[in-house]
Amino acid sequence: MPNFGPSFALEAAAGGRVAGVDEVGRGPLAGPVFAAAVVFPGGVPDALAALIDDSKRLTAARREAAAAALVASGAADIALGAASVAEIAARNILGASLLAMARAVARLPTPPDLALIDGNRAPALACPVRCVVGGDGRSLSIAAASIVAKVARDRAMTRLAARWPGYGWEANAGYGTAAHLAALVRLGATAHHRAGFGPVRRALGG
Repeated sequence: MPNFGPSFALEAAAGGRVAGVDEVGRGPLAGPVFAAAVVFPGGVPDALAALIDDSKRLTAARREAAAAALVASGAADIALGAASVAEIAARNILGASLLAMARAVARLPTPPDLALIDGNRAPALACPVRCVVGGDGRSLSIAAASIVAKVARDRAMTRLAARWPGYGWEANAGYGTAAHLAALVRLGATAHHRAGFGPVRRALGG
């Protein structure tokens, strides 16, 4: 049977409180990495499920609408976690991503019985964990987490862009676009740039 998008099958099969967990921001040259954990204790209302998909397949407007609906519905427990640029430098981006995921799960109002983690590497959690490769396209909880994390990080980068103009973070969210790389050469790096990332070093002549 073809897969037309994420479903609640993994959560229903597991039973109990199942958290979907995803991160965003591993690839950018600037800014923190964000993660979100989402639990649907009573299942996902059909109208809400229709708004949820892998965040990469949604426009910015649709992600914002879905994130607002998730909060307004009251159907989901939602928590965010992040890891700073300093933590990315100290732990590497994978370690920082796992830290952000662990922080998101720890901030849920009630601990989950199981965490479904997008990808093939799991953070150390107090609850059982299952890695789901391509999870944001398979699990509604993970897809919801991908939306929440993406919207939160984009908003954070827009706020940083107002304080550090010229790099286009409000449009590129810190990713290495041609305009961003050109601005690095022209303006230099900020405290929010990931100095250990090769494109940043090369743009600065390192």
